[in-house]
Amino acid sequence: MRLKSCMLLCSLLLASLASAGNFASDSFKTRSGKELTITFIKHGSLMLTYDNRSIQVDPVSEYADYTAFPKADLILITHEHGDHLDPKAIQAVEKEGTEIIANENSQKKLGKGKVLRNGDTDTSVGAVTIEAVPAYNSTPGRDKYHPRHRDNGYVLTFDGLRVYIAGDTETIPEMKELKEIDIAFLPVNQPYTMTVAQAAQAARMFSPKILYPYHYGNTKVEELKEALKGSGIDVRIRELR
Repeated sequence: MRLKSCMLLCSLLLASLASAGNFASDSFKTRSGKELTITFIKHGSLMLTYDNRSIQVDPVSEYADYTAFPKADLILITHEHGDHLDPKAIQAVEKEGTEIIANENSQKKLGKGKVLRNGDTDTSVGAVTIEAVPAYNSTPGRDKYHPRHRDNGYVLTFDGLRVYIAGDTETIPEMKELKEIDIAFLPVNQPYTMTVAQAAQAARMFSPKILYPYHYGNTKVEELKEALKGSGIDVRIRELR
């Protein structure tokens, strides 16, 4: 009976994912052999599935039918811009007990959720450790888009596997403090975030094993592969315009 129940649960999850849209995904093994699956939705929106838990990052209704996704155990919001914070999408994936973690401005706009500020850590969601890290514009004149100390990036640790989701940021000195990052998502759409050259510079600052450019619009992110040639960083391109 236990096996049948497990098979039914897996079938329902796969069916739900299929109906949500034809989105690519990659899977990774953690230290103990458990599987982390990352689903690439669009722009800054991602879904991570681990240990029968679903995590939504910056869900936005424009990019997917979130009513067709599994209900989320955790929702992460990097900042309050409309292409990252969408109450409608949050409502679609929210269930009783869903934890919402956001920067302060997003929490105020939503009227709910837990605030993490840069440097804060949360361990309340199962076996996932969540660290809020800085995300901001560093080029003079661009700080109007993402000022320092307001927005979040996140480092998620799954049984030793560390995933960095940068949020909207340029190359910043704090990236040198990132340690043992296995998988990184860096935004590449100037003037709001990074140029290809900035993304390459940022990646070399903390040397993730795997790098996904995301939130890239019409940027020619294929150039990032050439820019990081010989670095040992595996640059993977997925549909995340």
